[in-house]
Amino acid sequence: MKTKVLVVDDEQSIVTLLQYNLEQAGYDVITAMDGEEGKRMAELEAPDIIVLDLMLPKLDGMEVCKQLRQEKIMTPILMLTAKDDELDKILGLELGADDYMVKPFSPREVIARVKAILRRTQQLKEAVDGDSDEGAQINIGKLKIYPEKYEALFSDQLLELTLKEFELLLYLAQNKGRVMTRDQLLSAVWNYDFAGDTRIVDVHISHLREKIEADTKKPVYIKTIRGLGYKLEEPKQE
Repeated sequence: MKTKVLVVDDEQSIVTLLQYNLEQAGYDVITAMDGEEGKRMAELEAPDIIVLDLMLPKLDGMEVCKQLRQEKIMTPILMLTAKDDELDKILGLELGADDYMVKPFSPREVIARVKAILRRTQQLKEAVDGDSDEGAQINIGKLKIYPEKYEALFSDQLLELTLKEFELLLYLAQNKGRVMTRDQLLSAVWNYDFAGDTRIVDVHISHLREKIEADTKKPVYIKTIRGLGYKLEEPKQE
């Protein structure tokens, strides 16, 4: 069965361009021209990845992303934007997008990003499926991570995490006590070169802290190591 890509964009020329090139790369492509239709198809068609434009009629890309995440639909999302605006990029990531690209772009670049996201997702699934111990979990303070379930609990409360947030948390936990640079995290979690755009790591770290730290300004789990990166450690006091 072919990998299914949902392309949501209101510009017919872009839809046609992406559909042709993605199909030539071996993907099964379905399309939508507005946000409402895109959300409906994401719910009904269960695509493997969504290429989602930011500026859409009826329902914009931000709202589509937000609503899908609220419905626990964690399909990876590559967001497209015509605005080279840092705020738009960061907001999209905060709402649960896995990556973003600024128009204009080359079809080859889109395909490379899609492949990278899907490869990372598949690697995580294979790692989970290969774990013979169904009860395997990682415990760090009040944090419990269940790799085979893609779930994490804090104080026995289920955390609402995007796929990328979960992958980042799991990677930090697997390297507990070790300082991980932003570039290392980019390579390990996003699995390709962001050309030095490490802000994506900072955004996801901030999101994780909001969910597991009592005081995000004085974190006890995810520590910032100035000039180096981050590390997840066992809190000294609970």
